[in-house]
Amino acid sequence: MRARQALLLLVVGCIGPWLAGCSASATRLDAVPSGAGAVSFLRIPNARFDGDDGDALKEEIWQSLTREWPKLSNSMLALSGGQENGAFGAGVLVGWTQRGNRPQFKIVTGTSTGALAAPFAFLGSEYDWALKKIYTETKPGDVIASKRSLLSAVNNDALMDNTSLAKSINKYLDAKILDRIAQEYDKGRLLLISTTNLDTGKLVIWNIGAIANSGHPKRLDLVRKVLLASAAIPGMFPPVMIDVMLDQAKHQEMHVDGGTVSQIFLYPPSLQLASMLQRDDAGARPTAYLIRNGRASPEPEKVERKTLAIAGRAIETMIASHGVGDIYRIYTTTQRDQVEFNLALIGDDFRQPYPGPFDTAYMNKLFEHGLQKGRRGYPWQKVPPGYAR
Repeated sequence: MRARQALLLLVVGCIGPWLAGCSASATRLDAVPSGAGAVSFLRIPNARFDGDDGDALKEEIWQSLTREWPKLSNSMLALSGGQENGAFGAGVLVGWTQRGNRPQFKIVTGTSTGALAAPFAFLGSEYDWALKKIYTETKPGDVIASKRSLLSAVNNDALMDNTSLAKSINKYLDAKILDRIAQEYDKGRLLLISTTNLDTGKLVIWNIGAIANSGHPKRLDLVRKVLLASAAIPGMFPPVMIDVMLDQAKHQEMHVDGGTVSQIFLYPPSLQLASMLQRDDAGARPTAYLIRNGRASPEPEKVERKTLAIAGRAIETMIASHGVGDIYRIYTTTQRDQVEFNLALIGDDFRQPYPGPFDTAYMNKLFEHGLQKGRRGYPWQKVPPGYAR
């Protein structure tokens, strides 16, 4: 998250206690009671998993292995959050296709902007046009609607509404795309998207292929909501309310950006994946590719000696550090499970000034930067930033 957005959130946080008396909370259905057990999403039993529930995801992976024919690769791809910096990952993937050795991934995961790109990365090179279009032709107005006044924002659930972002998601993710995702799910491939359930404060992993394959008439609506929620930066965009059924009673869960808990995810550490994905006939280790749509640390800048400037910069630094911590956690898990680790991230060789959120010229430059690296053969890092073997 950029410091400018962090400052906006900070302003609301600072004045919120004083304006709480005039704040009118938006109505919602009751949250799912703590410890209530499994809930139903469109009666699809494997629609989603709790982020710490390795057993349920393990069973889904075993089921996917029984559907594989012919055998798939044992490669995995994880796409991180990063807002307009998603142009970097999109460029790397398109360039990788042009180089001619981009694998078909067994598992693709996405968080925030990575969630918006993940369906097209999952479907492969035939949808590279969508990755390029999303990250080179999107304008600020396609994502960010007009800002609410500060008082209006406090009385609502965010600084902005998500109408423009929802329209952009609906434009690219249609029934045809969903049907293609269902076909790949039938082949044994998995597309997993994360959100954060604010009621529980936990990461949630949505099984997009299973939802697409369910045949339920509302499956497209649910998948669009999941993608919208995954990109819903708390305080900036409204949370997405998702209806659930528990004992014949309807409840609602409040979902926001998956990056609130983890800016990038591969699989739960409790799930020892290598033994499941190891191919007897291939003899190759399972391979994980992580694309961090951001830098290891914020770019240097002169910080003014003012409260909001200092706090905003601190928040920006904290978020960047949190993202690197996620990479270290994944690295530790992959080393334990003997999964080959590969990392791409925006380096110091990209020097385009950042003019503002979702600036088209900036995204085009960043897409081209990633494209050239992917086309030449990306020099994947084998360890996290700052790590020495």
